[in-house]
Amino acid sequence: MSMESLDVNVLKQGLSWVVSQPIWLCTVISTFGSSPRPPGAMMVINSDGQYHGSLSGGCIEESFIKLITQGALQQESEVVRYGAGGLLPNKALPCGGIVDIVVEKCLPGTESLAYLQTMLDALRGKYSLIKKITPPESCKVLTKIAFVKTPQVNCHDSSIDITLSAPLTVVIAGLSNVAIFCANFSAALGFKTVVCEHREGERASLAHELSASIEVINEFPAKYLERSGCHPATAILALTHDYRIDDLTMMEAVLTPAFYIGAMGSINTSNARKLRLLRSGGVSRHELARIRAPIGLNIGSKTPAEIALSIMADIIRSKNGKGAMPLLQWEN
Repeated sequence: MSMESLDVNVLKQGLSWVVSQPIWLCTVISTFGSSPRPPGAMMVINSDGQYHGSLSGGCIEESFIKLITQGALQQESEVVRYGAGGLLPNKALPCGGIVDIVVEKCLPGTESLAYLQTMLDALRGKYSLIKKITPPESCKVLTKIAFVKTPQVNCHDSSIDITLSAPLTVVIAGLSNVAIFCANFSAALGFKTVVCEHREGERASLAHELSASIEVINEFPAKYLERSGCHPATAILALTHDYRIDDLTMMEAVLTPAFYIGAMGSINTSNARKLRLLRSGGVSRHELARIRAPIGLNIGSKTPAEIALSIMADIIRSKNGKGAMPLLQWEN
Protein backbone atom coordinates (compact mmCIF):
# COMPACT_ATOMS: atom_id res chain seq x y z
CA MET A 1 0.00 0.00 0.00
CA SER A 2 1.30 3.44 -0.91
CA MET A 3 2.16 5.61 2.09
CA GLU A 4 1.45 9.25 1.34
CA SER A 5 2.44 12.27 3.38
CA LEU A 6 0.20 13.60 6.14
CA ASP A 7 -0.61 16.78 4.20
CA VAL A 8 -1.56 14.77 1.09
CA ASN A 9 -4.02 12.84 3.24
CA VAL A 10 -5.32 16.11 4.70
CA LEU A 11 -6.24 17.36 1.23
CA LYS A 12 -7.73 13.99 0.24
CA GLN A 13 -9.95 14.09 3.31
CA GLY A 14 -10.89 17.69 2.54
CA LEU A 15 -11.93 16.70 -0.97
CA SER A 16 -14.15 13.98 0.46
CA TRP A 17 -15.86 16.29 2.95
CA VAL A 18 -16.29 19.41 0.81
CA VAL A 19 -18.58 17.57 -1.58
CA SER A 20 -21.40 17.96 0.93
CA GLN A 21 -20.32 20.33 3.71
CA PRO A 22 -18.05 23.30 4.42
CA ILE A 23 -14.52 22.67 5.59
CA TRP A 24 -11.83 24.77 7.24
CA LEU A 25 -8.32 24.31 5.86
CA CYS A 26 -5.75 25.40 8.46
CA THR A 27 -2.10 25.99 7.53
CA VAL A 28 0.79 26.88 9.83
CA ILE A 29 2.38 30.07 8.47
CA SER A 30 4.94 30.91 11.16
CA THR A 31 6.32 29.58 14.41
CA PHE A 32 8.31 31.12 17.24
CA GLY A 33 10.15 29.17 19.89
CA SER A 34 9.33 25.52 20.37
CA SER A 35 6.79 24.19 17.87
CA PRO A 36 6.33 20.57 16.76
CA ARG A 37 4.89 21.37 13.30
CA PRO A 38 6.70 23.48 10.67
CA PRO A 39 5.30 26.25 8.45
CA GLY A 40 3.20 24.70 5.69
CA ALA A 41 1.78 21.93 7.88
CA MET A 42 -1.97 21.49 7.38
CA MET A 43 -5.12 20.32 9.12
CA VAL A 44 -8.70 20.15 7.83
CA ILE A 45 -11.85 20.33 9.97
CA ASN A 46 -15.47 19.82 8.92
CA SER A 47 -18.65 21.34 10.31
CA ASP A 48 -19.21 18.31 12.55
CA GLY A 49 -15.90 18.90 14.32
CA GLN A 50 -14.09 15.99 12.71
CA TYR A 51 -10.51 16.74 11.71
CA HIS A 52 -7.55 15.23 9.92
CA GLY A 53 -3.92 16.32 10.16
CA SER A 54 -2.06 18.22 12.83
CA LEU A 55 -0.97 21.76 13.61
CA SER A 56 0.72 21.32 16.95
CA GLY A 57 1.01 17.67 17.79
CA GLY A 58 -2.15 17.94 19.93
CA CYS A 59 -1.82 21.27 21.75
CA ILE A 60 -4.43 23.32 19.89
CA GLU A 61 -6.56 20.99 17.77
CA GLU A 62 -9.35 20.78 20.36
CA SER A 63 -9.50 24.58 20.57
CA PHE A 64 -9.93 24.85 16.81
CA ILE A 65 -12.71 22.26 16.81
CA LYS A 66 -14.51 24.14 19.60
CA LEU A 67 -14.25 27.44 17.72
CA ILE A 68 -15.70 25.98 14.53
CA THR A 69 -18.54 24.05 16.19
CA GLN A 70 -19.46 27.25 18.07
CA GLY A 71 -19.76 29.13 14.79
CA ALA A 72 -16.51 31.10 14.82
CA LEU A 73 -14.02 31.46 11.94
CA GLN A 74 -16.65 32.35 9.33
CA GLN A 75 -14.51 34.61 7.13
CA GLU A 76 -13.15 33.35 3.84
CA SER A 77 -9.69 33.51 5.41
CA GLU A 78 -8.20 34.79 8.64
CA VAL A 79 -5.08 34.45 10.74
CA VAL A 80 -5.18 33.23 14.33
CA ARG A 81 -2.33 33.00 16.80
CA TYR A 82 -1.80 30.51 19.59
CA GLY A 83 0.67 31.60 22.25
CA ALA A 84 1.68 35.05 23.45
CA GLY A 85 0.38 37.90 21.30
CA GLY A 86 -2.66 39.96 20.46
CA LEU A 87 -4.46 37.70 17.98
CA LEU A 88 -7.34 35.55 19.19
CA PRO A 89 -7.53 32.95 20.51
CA ASN A 90 -4.76 33.98 22.90
CA LYS A 91 -4.08 30.51 24.27
CA ALA A 92 -0.71 29.58 25.76
CA LEU A 93 0.95 26.51 24.33
CA PRO A 94 2.35 23.92 26.76
CA CYS A 95 5.62 23.94 24.79
CA GLY A 96 5.92 27.71 25.27
CA GLY A 97 5.97 28.47 21.55
CA ILE A 98 3.87 30.68 19.30
CA VAL A 99 2.08 29.42 16.17
CA ASP A 100 0.37 31.59 13.54
CA ILE A 101 -2.20 29.78 11.41
CA VAL A 102 -4.14 30.90 8.36
CA VAL A 103 -7.66 29.43 8.26
CA GLU A 104 -9.56 29.17 4.96
CA LYS A 105 -13.26 28.39 4.89
CA CYS A 106 -14.14 26.38 1.77
CA LEU A 107 -17.80 26.00 0.86
CA PRO A 108 -19.09 22.82 -0.81
CA GLY A 109 -19.04 22.89 -4.60
CA THR A 110 -16.95 22.58 -7.72
CA GLU A 111 -14.83 25.66 -6.98
CA SER A 112 -13.56 24.22 -3.69
CA LEU A 113 -13.07 20.80 -5.26
CA ALA A 114 -10.89 22.28 -8.00
CA TYR A 115 -8.94 24.38 -5.48
CA LEU A 116 -8.11 21.41 -3.25
CA GLN A 117 -7.30 19.16 -6.20
CA THR A 118 -4.81 21.70 -7.59
CA MET A 119 -3.00 21.76 -4.26
CA LEU A 120 -3.13 17.97 -3.99
CA ASP A 121 -1.50 17.61 -7.42
CA ALA A 122 1.32 19.89 -6.26
CA LEU A 123 1.96 17.80 -3.15
CA ARG A 124 2.02 14.69 -5.34
CA GLY A 125 4.80 16.13 -7.48
CA LYS A 126 3.06 17.23 -10.68
CA TYR A 127 4.35 20.78 -10.18
CA SER A 128 5.16 23.27 -7.45
CA LEU A 129 2.65 25.93 -6.59
CA ILE A 130 2.44 29.32 -4.91
CA LYS A 131 -0.89 30.28 -3.42
CA LYS A 132 -1.44 33.88 -2.36
CA ILE A 133 -3.95 34.67 0.37
CA THR A 134 -4.94 38.19 1.40
CA PRO A 135 -7.18 37.86 4.49
CA PRO A 136 -10.10 38.14 4.89
CA GLU A 137 -10.55 37.14 1.22
CA SER A 138 -10.28 33.64 -0.19
CA CYS A 139 -7.25 32.62 -2.22
CA LYS A 140 -7.48 34.33 -5.63
CA VAL A 141 -4.10 33.34 -7.08
CA LEU A 142 -2.61 29.88 -7.63
CA THR A 143 0.60 30.06 -9.66
CA LYS A 144 2.43 27.01 -10.95
CA ILE A 145 6.21 27.43 -10.69
CA ALA A 146 9.41 25.53 -11.35
CA PHE A 147 9.93 22.68 -8.94
CA VAL A 148 11.31 23.58 -5.52
CA LYS A 149 12.81 21.19 -2.98
CA THR A 150 12.09 23.34 0.08
CA PRO A 151 8.50 24.62 0.51
CA GLN A 152 8.29 28.09 2.04
CA VAL A 153 5.82 30.46 3.65
CA ASN A 154 6.36 34.20 3.20
CA CYS A 155 4.21 36.66 5.14
CA HIS A 156 3.93 40.21 3.80
CA ASP A 157 2.10 43.22 5.21
CA SER A 158 -1.29 42.16 3.92
CA SER A 159 -0.80 38.84 2.15
CA ILE A 160 0.62 35.36 2.65
CA ASP A 161 2.48 33.35 0.00
CA ILE A 162 2.54 29.59 0.59
CA THR A 163 4.69 27.37 -1.62
CA LEU A 164 3.38 23.82 -2.04
CA SER A 165 5.61 21.08 -3.35
CA ALA A 166 6.04 17.34 -3.06
CA PRO A 167 7.88 16.21 0.07
CA LEU A 168 11.51 15.27 -0.34
CA THR A 169 11.61 11.57 -1.21
CA VAL A 170 14.45 9.11 -0.72
CA VAL A 171 14.37 5.97 -2.88
CA ILE A 172 16.75 3.24 -1.73
CA ALA A 173 17.63 0.42 -4.13
CA GLY A 174 17.99 -2.78 -2.14
CA LEU A 175 18.46 -3.59 1.53
CA SER A 176 21.83 -3.69 3.26
CA ASN A 177 23.14 -2.70 6.69
CA VAL A 178 23.90 0.79 5.38
CA ALA A 179 20.50 0.97 3.66
CA ILE A 180 18.74 0.19 6.96
CA PHE A 181 20.42 3.13 8.72
CA CYS A 182 19.88 5.42 5.71
CA ALA A 183 16.19 4.59 5.51
CA ASN A 184 15.62 5.09 9.23
CA PHE A 185 17.58 8.37 9.27
CA SER A 186 15.57 9.53 6.26
CA ALA A 187 12.25 8.72 7.92
CA ALA A 188 13.38 10.43 11.15
CA LEU A 189 14.15 13.56 9.13
CA GLY A 190 10.57 13.58 7.85
CA PHE A 191 11.32 12.51 4.28
CA LYS A 192 9.09 10.13 2.39
CA THR A 193 11.19 6.97 2.24
CA VAL A 194 10.83 4.09 -0.21
CA VAL A 195 12.91 0.90 -0.22
CA CYS A 196 12.79 -1.32 -3.30
CA GLU A 197 13.81 -4.88 -2.50
CA HIS A 198 12.97 -7.82 -4.78
CA ARG A 199 15.16 -10.36 -2.97
CA GLU A 200 13.06 -12.44 -0.58
CA GLY A 201 16.00 -13.31 1.67
CA GLU A 202 16.98 -9.69 2.27
CA ARG A 203 13.39 -8.68 2.97
CA ALA A 204 12.99 -11.54 5.44
CA SER A 205 16.23 -10.80 7.31
CA LEU A 206 16.39 -7.00 7.24
CA ALA A 207 12.98 -5.40 6.55
CA HIS A 208 11.85 -5.79 10.18
CA GLU A 209 14.55 -3.29 11.19
CA LEU A 210 12.90 -0.50 9.18
CA SER A 211 10.70 2.18 10.72
CA ALA A 212 6.97 1.58 10.26
CA SER A 213 6.62 4.72 8.13
CA ILE A 214 8.96 3.37 5.42
CA GLU A 215 7.35 1.92 2.30
CA VAL A 216 8.90 -1.39 1.20
CA ILE A 217 8.22 -2.36 -2.41
CA ASN A 218 8.76 -5.91 -3.66
CA GLU A 219 10.16 -4.95 -7.04
CA PHE A 220 13.51 -4.77 -8.79
CA PRO A 221 14.68 -1.17 -8.13
CA ALA A 222 15.45 -0.27 -11.75
CA LYS A 223 12.06 -1.61 -12.81
CA TYR A 224 10.36 0.49 -10.15
CA LEU A 225 12.11 3.65 -11.39
CA GLU A 226 11.24 2.81 -15.00
CA ARG A 227 7.60 2.25 -14.08
CA SER A 228 7.04 5.01 -11.54
CA GLY A 229 9.64 7.68 -12.32
CA CYS A 230 10.13 10.36 -9.69
CA HIS A 231 9.80 14.08 -9.11
CA PRO A 232 12.78 16.47 -8.87
CA ALA A 233 12.81 16.48 -5.06
CA THR A 234 13.98 12.86 -5.03
CA ALA A 235 17.25 11.27 -3.94
CA ILE A 236 18.06 7.84 -5.40
CA LEU A 237 20.55 5.66 -3.54
CA ALA A 238 22.12 2.34 -4.56
CA LEU A 239 23.61 0.72 -1.45
CA THR A 240 23.84 -3.04 -2.01
CA HIS A 241 27.37 -3.74 -3.39
CA ASP A 242 25.57 -5.98 -5.92
CA TYR A 243 26.63 -4.55 -9.27
CA ARG A 244 23.57 -5.97 -11.04
CA ILE A 245 21.26 -4.00 -8.76
CA ASP A 246 23.42 -0.90 -8.38
CA ASP A 247 24.41 -0.55 -12.06
CA LEU A 248 20.89 -0.95 -13.40
CA THR A 249 19.55 1.44 -10.77
CA MET A 250 22.08 4.09 -11.85
CA MET A 251 21.18 3.55 -15.51
CA GLU A 252 17.54 4.35 -14.75
CA ALA A 253 18.28 7.05 -12.18
CA VAL A 254 20.20 9.29 -14.61
CA LEU A 255 17.10 9.37 -16.84
CA THR A 256 15.05 10.93 -14.03
CA PRO A 257 15.01 14.55 -12.72
CA ALA A 258 16.21 13.38 -9.26
CA PHE A 259 18.33 16.06 -7.56
CA TYR A 260 20.65 13.52 -5.93
CA ILE A 261 21.91 10.19 -7.30
CA GLY A 262 24.54 8.13 -5.52
CA ALA A 263 26.04 4.66 -5.34
CA MET A 264 28.02 3.11 -2.50
CA GLY A 265 31.52 1.73 -3.03
CA SER A 266 35.21 2.48 -2.78
CA ILE A 267 37.04 4.61 -5.35
CA ASN A 268 38.16 1.46 -7.17
CA THR A 269 34.65 -0.01 -7.12
CA SER A 270 33.19 3.28 -8.29
CA ASN A 271 35.72 3.57 -11.14
CA ALA A 272 34.92 0.04 -12.27
CA ARG A 273 31.20 0.87 -12.24
CA LYS A 274 31.88 4.03 -14.21
CA LEU A 275 33.61 2.06 -16.95
CA ARG A 276 30.78 -0.49 -17.12
CA LEU A 277 28.16 2.23 -17.38
CA LEU A 278 30.11 4.05 -20.10
CA ARG A 279 30.97 0.99 -22.17
CA SER A 280 27.85 -1.14 -21.93
CA GLY A 281 25.24 0.77 -19.94
CA GLY A 282 24.44 3.47 -22.46
CA VAL A 283 25.25 6.19 -19.92
CA SER A 284 26.84 9.36 -21.30
CA ARG A 285 29.62 11.26 -19.55
CA HIS A 286 27.19 14.07 -18.80
CA GLU A 287 24.78 11.61 -17.15
CA LEU A 288 27.63 9.90 -15.34
CA ALA A 289 28.66 13.22 -13.80
CA ARG A 290 25.35 13.29 -11.90
CA ILE A 291 26.26 10.16 -9.92
CA ARG A 292 27.96 10.69 -6.57
CA ALA A 293 30.34 7.78 -6.15
CA PRO A 294 31.80 7.26 -3.66
CA ILE A 295 28.59 8.47 -2.07
CA GLY A 296 28.27 10.84 0.88
CA LEU A 297 30.44 13.44 2.56
CA ASN A 298 34.02 12.51 3.36
CA ILE A 299 33.89 12.36 7.16
CA GLY A 300 36.06 9.28 7.54
CA SER A 301 33.06 6.98 7.90
CA LYS A 302 33.76 3.38 8.88
CA THR A 303 30.62 1.81 10.34
CA PRO A 304 27.28 1.36 8.52
CA ALA A 305 25.71 4.05 10.73
CA GLU A 306 28.53 6.52 10.01
CA ILE A 307 28.33 5.85 6.26
CA ALA A 308 24.56 6.37 6.34
CA LEU A 309 25.03 9.60 8.30
CA SER A 310 27.50 10.90 5.70
CA ILE A 311 25.02 10.05 2.92
CA MET A 312 22.04 11.76 4.55
CA ALA A 313 24.18 14.80 5.42
CA ASP A 314 25.18 15.11 1.77
CA ILE A 315 21.56 14.83 0.65
CA ILE A 316 20.54 17.62 3.05
CA ARG A 317 23.50 19.75 1.93
CA SER A 318 22.45 19.30 -1.68
CA LYS A 319 18.77 19.96 -0.93
CA ASN A 320 19.59 23.18 0.88
CA GLY A 321 22.14 24.32 -1.70
CA LYS A 322 24.84 24.71 0.93
CA GLY A 323 28.57 24.20 0.46
CA ALA A 324 28.46 22.43 -2.89
CA MET A 325 30.97 19.60 -2.98
CA PRO A 326 32.81 18.78 -6.23
CA LEU A 327 31.97 15.47 -7.82
CA LEU A 328 34.72 12.89 -7.94
CA GLN A 329 36.95 13.38 -10.97
CA TRP A 330 37.16 10.08 -12.79
CA GLU A 331 40.30 8.75 -14.43
CA ASN A 332 40.12 6.67 -17.59
